[in-house]
Amino acid sequence: MADGFDKIQKLPDPVPGCPNFRRVPGFKVYCCGQPTIAGFENVLNKVCGDTYPKDGPIIWFNLRQEPNVYVNGDPICARPPNKIGEYAELGAITRDIQKANEEEFLKVCEMRKTENGGKLKAVDINKKELEIEVKELKSLSQVIEGVKEKFPGLVHWRVPICNSAAPLAGDFDIICKTLVGTAINTPVIINDQVGLSRATTGCVVACLFKEFQISASFEGLVETVPGINASLLKTDRYVMNPEKDTLFRGEFEVVKTLVSTLKDGAAAKNECDKVIDKNGTPKTGGTGIKQLRENIAESKLSYEIMDDAAQAFLKMKIMDNIHKYFFMIAFTAYMREAAEVAKNAGTDEEKAKNGLTGGKISTPADQLKLPKTFVLYMEEHSGLRNIVEEGKGK
Repeated sequence: MADGFDKIQKLPDPVPGCPNFRRVPGFKVYCCGQPTIAGFENVLNKVCGDTYPKDGPIIWFNLRQEPNVYVNGDPICARPPNKIGEYAELGAITRDIQKANEEEFLKVCEMRKTENGGKLKAVDINKKELEIEVKELKSLSQVIEGVKEKFPGLVHWRVPICNSAAPLAGDFDIICKTLVGTAINTPVIINDQVGLSRATTGCVVACLFKEFQISASFEGLVETVPGINASLLKTDRYVMNPEKDTLFRGEFEVVKTLVSTLKDGAAAKNECDKVIDKNGTPKTGGTGIKQLRENIAESKLSYEIMDDAAQAFLKMKIMDNIHKYFFMIAFTAYMREAAEVAKNAGTDEEKAKNGLTGGKISTPADQLKLPKTFVLYMEEHSGLRNIVEEGKGK
């Protein structure tokens, strides 16, 4: 299936060859759809601008489950017939599976091109048949290797996730592991096909990691400066518009239970909501297309006016999105715990190297470590899984 289609661009000020590219306000985190070959370079030039070195570290996460090849510079993906033009929920796809699928997809395309006189048949999202004369055929991996010739610091990492439900705990860890060792100003770019739910989800995770870096590196340092209001760096003081409907504020029953269960649960939800709003639409302070929290409320309000078949699909989508929101708050609590450890419970070596007056530690962002994985955190809080499974449908 061809990735691009008419009206794929939903946002103003498009970057040629890269649908729905935007920056998350307040973070050096960027979101987009699948670029063309030229689009990769256009995006990276825009991200670097006139100040960031083109040979500096740049992290790019691809969150797609479906494999890609490039035909004449444009991306085409492999999908089952029942997923053409639909959300690509393809099951338990790992990075290794996706990479192997991409290599096999390239072989199949090469074979079909040869059998069809140098032409390749495909479809668009509306299932309209296409026949493309192939002048150039590359895998996504080959494209990335070409991009690295001009941007040698680029790290491209696949973290395939589903569209609606939360990423696996291990997926959160893959993103964190890739970001450990990066600086506050290291650009992070995240894509899916269009720049919608999956990419927005990944951007929220990346921004929460950046919040961890800010909190762990700078809060203790600010507290040592006389006359500086340390609360300016507090990340949990976000106040949502109290006039919003409770659903739009994310006050679902299962979330209330989570907040009451977690240590500093209300603060974790506040910080998570701030980041979700920054990654949302302009009406919540973002620059994007999808509002992960308010999308649940909008779906709930639409539920009653739909027929039975549509209700069944929408109910599943609502439960999946509540599941995602629940895990985002839990992940925020995990990141906040890690920041506290970094500030207050370092090794003797870290205290000697980065210790501050008053006993706190201010470790440079690119030297921060995570004391445990999110997988381990969720094992330590195993009751949370029962809470969300039992409560997401209420």
